[in-house]
Amino acid sequence: MSLVVTDTLEDERVEFTADGDVTLYVCGLTVSDDPHLGHARLWFHADVLHRWLEHEGYDVRHVENVTDVNEKITARVGERDDWAAERDVAETFTASVFDAMRGLNLKRAEVYPRVTEHVPEIVGLVETLIERGYAYESNGSVYFDVTRFEEYGKLSNQDLDALEAQGEPDERSEKRNPADFALWKADGVSETAAREHAKHDHGAETPDGETWESPWGEGRPGWHVECSAMSTTHLGDTLDIHMGGRDLVFPHHENEIAQSEAATGEAFARHWLHVGLLEMDGEKMSSSIGNFWTVPDALEELGVNVVRTFYAGAAYRSEQALTEETIAEAEERWERLSRTYDRAVDALDSTDARAKAADDDLRAAVETARDDFAAAMNDDLNLREATAALLDLTDAVNRHIDANGDAAYDYRGLREAVEAFDDLGGDVLGLQFESPSDGDVDLAGELVELVLDVREAEREAGNYERADELRDALREVGVEIEDGPDGATYRFE
Repeated sequence: MSLVVTDTLEDERVEFTADGDVTLYVCGLTVSDDPHLGHARLWFHADVLHRWLEHEGYDVRHVENVTDVNEKITARVGERDDWAAERDVAETFTASVFDAMRGLNLKRAEVYPRVTEHVPEIVGLVETLIERGYAYESNGSVYFDVTRFEEYGKLSNQDLDALEAQGEPDERSEKRNPADFALWKADGVSETAAREHAKHDHGAETPDGETWESPWGEGRPGWHVECSAMSTTHLGDTLDIHMGGRDLVFPHHENEIAQSEAATGEAFARHWLHVGLLEMDGEKMSSSIGNFWTVPDALEELGVNVVRTFYAGAAYRSEQALTEETIAEAEERWERLSRTYDRAVDALDSTDARAKAADDDLRAAVETARDDFAAAMNDDLNLREATAALLDLTDAVNRHIDANGDAAYDYRGLREAVEAFDDLGGDVLGLQFESPSDGDVDLAGELVELVLDVREAEREAGNYERADELRDALREVGVEIEDGPDGATYRFE
């Protein structure tokens, strides 16, 4: 079965096709703040798509940009002593983004192009659009004439006659049509950005923002043209997949199509995939609203495996709610996968695993899990069903181990099950099943036992609050405690 995806441009499910390498461009983050789980949802789904395509034999050329020129960035200049210029703020949050990406166990992109290092390509693209009659200069700024591109609105199904004005209010007198959008802006930051900067009230003067020389004078790139220049520079005129958040369909991606296809005469992207928004407290997770959970904080509290399992609980194209219930479900699913994986490895490596022992049901379950997982992934990246296939395999593994007791385990069946968890759960879903080495486990176990002895002494003395603090401290470093009638037991997450 071939991969089928929901293509926004076609407005339907289509079969994915590619000749040779797959070129994947992901609209990256404007680095004006620490990344939160809403941003990371796009990263996760792009990462799993990348992983699945490689699993299916494709070589993937994945590029994700960093927008380090933006009014939101200049608004924070002066907020800290070391943020004296736009680049200072951008560098701080670019580092934060990269740290979050590594913490989420994302595969590295081929490159992460930044706007500041691609200004010559941006200027060249704008010059081409002027030469082809799709853009015009006005007072040192350059605008794209949307009436010249006949297919404008084809991605978002916008009616050109019904479009409202795009861009800043101060641009309107310069434009031929209200819906025209800026490719190059004269001078420094906009009036809107200056007002935003003033809201922060940190005593700094409004920054001009970085500018560059151009044939039209000193200025800054427009937002939309940046992605067109960066993507085509690194991946060519036509992309196999362009991926981004649903909130970017219009105007950002619509404008990318117009300026890119007007400049090259070629289709800009064969497939457009858009990821739904993450909601918290009934609203889109947003730094501006304040209803957000940063990636570092979420990873510290939940761990990377629970976060990734949470994201796998909903289709990429739909909205997803972050609630206590959805987090609890992700924790329970990861617990089942992790505990079963550990049991399977322990049984496989024990002397009770034998070459001639055979459990046909276990071996059939492994094959079924692989088939069901592939069918789910090819069905528009149905990660919830793909995860369910692995959970079904946990049931089969546990039945085999529980049924055999002191009898021989099926070595081959258990090996195939562990490999399936590693291949599908690890390589494709990006879950981390790895355990510490035996020596580390022994030492860590001894330390945990010591802490549990102290905790039990605190409980016996009636210091329950202190006992709970010790339990929580162990949980924070990846040790899960379970209290039972025979005392406390633990396991490493």
